[in-house]
This record gives sequence, structure tokens and C-alpha cells, in this order.
Amino acid sequence: MNEAKPFMRPDQYNFIRAQVRNLVGAHASVKDQDVIKALKYGAFEKSLGIFGSMDEKVDPLLKRMMEIEESKEAEKFLDELHVYVIPFRNLSEKAVQKLFPKVKKLKVPSLKEIDLKELTYLGWYDIRSNRKYLIVEVNGKLKGIQGTFQGSNRKSICTLCGGHEEVGLFMCKVKSGKETYLSRGNYICKDSQTCNSNLITRRKLDDFVDMLEI
Repeated sequence: MNEAKPFMRPDQYNFIRAQVRNLVGAHASVKDQDVIKALKYGAFEKSLGIFGSMDEKVDPLLKRMMEIEESKEAEKFLDELHVYVIPFRNLSEKAVQKLFPKVKKLKVPSLKEIDLKELTYLGWYDIRSNRKYLIVEVNGKLKGIQGTFQGSNRKSICTLCGGHEEVGLFMCKVKSGKETYLSRGNYICKDSQTCNSNLITRRKLDDFVDMLEI
């Protein structure tokens, strides 16, 4: 491609990265070339399939992953692919505060220290208030979600990314009637950046956000 026009979400990039690294592992452990060939075609088809209808130039770009055999080749390909990732919105502190209008003295993280191309959602934990904050894009608009967060000091499966990480119980008050509320939530990663790195699909994240709405 002549121009680096972003076309993939961070979770889609993570999916391809996982496929590429699996191929490198297969090359190091599998001697049967027919098996290697089948794995390469499978990885390519799976990667292409996550985009649905795409520009015809995307096909040859992803097909290059079939030439990868070693780690250096894999990392070079992933670095080149990274320029096509759509970054998370660059939010000002004021914009973040607007998403949580009822929160006084909101501690906003510095986005300057975060690679926005690695974020499917923005999340952070405020140890002072024992609360966790999530910013997720829903139908083209950003949504702020806040809830209590109780660390478990143990590793388990995260509801959002499916990774085996240190998790905590995130609970959010959800309006269930005119003047009534109920609590909903589940165990999610304590470290949101690790969670984002593990995300290879938005499905579980979207399901979680839907659960917190009535």
C-alpha cells in the first residue's frame, strides 16, 4: 500500500499478531511441510475473515504473513502492519470529565504515556476511591462506565479479554426502574493495558457493556 490508511481495530491487530506468533511456533516445532502449509492458509483465512468486506489491497497485505517463518520476520511484519491500526480517540482531560459528570475530583490518567493504537477501551483504577473507570466506544459515541473494584489478588479468566490475568470484581449500579437500582458486574483485569493487549475480539467487551444497560 502506498498510503498508510488505517483500516483495523486494535483487537483485530491483536488477533493477527496471535496468528503470526502461532505460525512462528509451528515452524520451530513441526517438520511436516504440508501441515505448515495448512496452518499458514488457515491463519490467513482467519485473519482475512475478521474484516468482512474490505478493500482489495488488504488481501495481499495479509497474505504476506504466509511467508513468515522466523521471529524477526514476524516482528517486522507486525511493525509494518501496526501503521494500519485505528487509534483510540485522543481525549483531553476535560473530555474525559464530561463522560463522568457526577464524579467530583476525577483522577484522569495521562494519555501521553499510552499508545492509543493499543487501546480498544480506556480503563483505569483510582485507588483513593476504590473505583475503576472504563471508556468504551458504543455505536460511534464514547460511553463512560464507572463502578467499584475489589481486587482478588489472584489470577482468573477476565470477562472482557478472556485472558488468565490478575482480576478483580467490577460492580456497577444499573437503573432498573424509575427510582430503583441493581448491581451488575463481573471479574475483569486489574491492569486495563494488559487487558487491551489480550483482546482479540470486541465481542465479550460489547456483551459486558450491554449487560450494564437496561
